[in-house]
Amino acid sequence: MINSGHFVLSPTMQGSSEMMTYTEKAIALDSTNADAWRELSIPYLKRGIPHKWKPLFDKAVTLDSTHWQPWRGYLYLWFYRDYKKAIQDFNASDTLTPNFIDAPQGHSVDYWRGISYLGLKDYDNSIAYFDKYINTEIEESGEDWVEITAFLYRGIAYFETEKYEEALINFNKQLQYSRNRSADAKYYKAQIFKIQNKVDAAKVLIDEAINDYEIGYYNNRPYVETLRQIYPEDLQALKEDL
Repeated sequence: MINSGHFVLSPTMQGSSEMMTYTEKAIALDSTNADAWRELSIPYLKRGIPHKWKPLFDKAVTLDSTHWQPWRGYLYLWFYRDYKKAIQDFNASDTLTPNFIDAPQGHSVDYWRGISYLGLKDYDNSIAYFDKYINTEIEESGEDWVEITAFLYRGIAYFETEKYEEALINFNKQLQYSRNRSADAKYYKAQIFKIQNKVDAAKVLIDEAINDYEIGYYNNRPYVETLRQIYPEDLQALKEDL
């Protein structure tokens, strides 16, 4: 639909030739329509054509940086694993909206920065941003409003720095808010118990992790592999090692 230069599109049409034609018409009517430039870029993003995606999305950022720059950071993070560029865009959002925490795709840029720094293996900064995100959510809405993967990822950062008790606290939080269903949390807990020579407990956990995975309780994302995604081979390897 084209209406006074503002482009509205049904999600079911995204990526179709018809949608792209309408979007190009919207841009022809109003070349300053940042939403239309962004919409035109998405099919190239999802089809893995970065040299066509980036100029179009960059145009949306130029026209409406307040809205689309943190979103570009989100796409750098998940589709291209360019953690440094993602962080740059998330940091820029702080400058653009100093009194507001941006939340592309429904989550705070602090949460996304925590994941980005985890991807860079900068565990101290990862923990610091997850702390900031989690504490803000608790203060504003309560702990049950925290995105549960924040506990999982913060736990992984603690695990990598060999702070196992702190890691266990976070994996237990993940399990608490996922009704004790999380292959990932149980997988990492089993590794910690192995390190602590609690082999019997680790065996119980890895069996539970395999069951959770088989019924779909594991961390994953649409379109792309999630950060630190686990697979059945990882679970079986740990089970055999135990």
